[in-house]
Amino acid sequence: MADTTDTPAVGSDTDTGGKRPKSVRVVLLALMIAMMLAMLDNMIIGTAMPTIVGELGGLEHLSWVVTAYTLATAASTPLWGKLGDMYGRKGTFLSSIVLFLIGSALSGMAQNMGELIGFRAIQGLGAGGLMVGVMAIIGDLIPPRERGKYQGMMAGVMALAMIGGPLVGGTITDHWGWRWAFYINLPLGVVALIAVSAVLHLPKKRSEARIDYLGAALLTVGITAIVLVTTWGGTEYAWTSARIMELIGIGVAALVGFVFWQTKAAEPVLPLHIFRSRNFTLMSVIGFITGFVMFGATLFLPFYQQAVQGASATNSGLLLLPMLGAMLVTSMVAGRVTTNTGRYKVFPILGSVLMTVGLYLLSTMDTGTSRFTSGVFMAVVGFGMGCLMQITMLVAQNSVEMKDMGVASSSTTLFRTLGSSFGVAIMGALFNNRVQDVMAERAGALGSKVTEQSAQLDQASLAKLPAAAREAYQHAVSAGTHSAFLLGAVVAVVALAAAVFVKEVPLKGAGPKGKDEPDAPAAQPPVAETV
Repeated sequence: MADTTDTPAVGSDTDTGGKRPKSVRVVLLALMIAMMLAMLDNMIIGTAMPTIVGELGGLEHLSWVVTAYTLATAASTPLWGKLGDMYGRKGTFLSSIVLFLIGSALSGMAQNMGELIGFRAIQGLGAGGLMVGVMAIIGDLIPPRERGKYQGMMAGVMALAMIGGPLVGGTITDHWGWRWAFYINLPLGVVALIAVSAVLHLPKKRSEARIDYLGAALLTVGITAIVLVTTWGGTEYAWTSARIMELIGIGVAALVGFVFWQTKAAEPVLPLHIFRSRNFTLMSVIGFITGFVMFGATLFLPFYQQAVQGASATNSGLLLLPMLGAMLVTSMVAGRVTTNTGRYKVFPILGSVLMTVGLYLLSTMDTGTSRFTSGVFMAVVGFGMGCLMQITMLVAQNSVEMKDMGVASSSTTLFRTLGSSFGVAIMGALFNNRVQDVMAERAGALGSKVTEQSAQLDQASLAKLPAAAREAYQHAVSAGTHSAFLLGAVVAVVALAAAVFVKEVPLKGAGPKGKDEPDAPAAQPPVAETV
């Protein structure tokens, strides 16, 4: 299957405590750039969308520019992880960078909306490999005891992407044109490509096993159906419509078939034995809920700030700084503490508690809540998410054997992605229904007419409303955010319950040898070649 000659690993116990080799620091910088590319892209494109539609037309297909990217990323994530395990991490990761850059270049050259959607799908395929590759390579290079601080840095990169994406996107679109929102990926991607090619040295693997094409197809169909249900349900189609029911049926059938086939396949895409580890399964649940909460919060908070607190579109992005800044700082601190102590169970528990409390506090906001108060509430949520973001990945990787590192990384990423899809859809449906109900109660027929197309009005539409209708709408948005965040708090309790049952398996180097047996074979020192 693979060449596994035992040689010292970069970052193994032989060099713990010393400075990282320069080559490893260069690779880590390249990985951070790759993570930034994958996270930043959708944030940048969001602010460029109005300009894109103005030039290319096709307003009715606008949502597919994002959906195509999301679908391709989610569907390809498990495949990239498995390919890395079978054929080697480096080649697979470089391929994903190349594919992402090709999709970026083509998207920048798109001449109509159909082309842009197709090219965004190509870009999304590459993005799935970027996310998985970064985490799996860190898993190969860095032993579990030290991995926390580096994965904390990656969580920081994600937070920076969320903060800077809308600002960067608006600046690029205003000064260079929307096509540069895609072209900006090229120089950064080339730097990452060169650095990884020149400096990263991992063992080459040659697998004689065949790719599980049937399993890959069933999983792709199942994930696609799930994402489409959560994207279209309550917006394009009613939740009870025939189209949504068909998609649910297809998704369930495909996923049931996938699980059955994975028990029979010689080289399954997603080996079910990794779920025998209690910690891995619990981390998958916590990761799903973290995605559910995080993307729901980042969607509805700016909207509340614009509609109720009177913030501009740009300022509403900046007003998320308390949450994202808290997440950035906490993820770095959690990673450092985990590295220094080898202990981590406190972070899933503390993070779940803070996330639950913060979401409940957000649900209490009304039309009189000040920006300072909402900022404090957001910071509490941010502290909670910072404790959870990369600890889930670290514990998941520590719960499987080295040969399953890619699958563990891709599965954790996939669950978080699916959680975000469900969070946006379910919290969005609850928000929209509540807004429409309150508008009908407070403003009668006019209120229903105002929100019959969409419960989310932009600043221009809001300014045109009569004073009474505008006041009613502010109360409606407050009621909608109350319902959405209260649901988030209830869901976050599940994460707390899961965190309580996590078994603290000491990370490599954390305690006397031979003590504390793990609940699954712990990740052994990776086979790597030090430059």
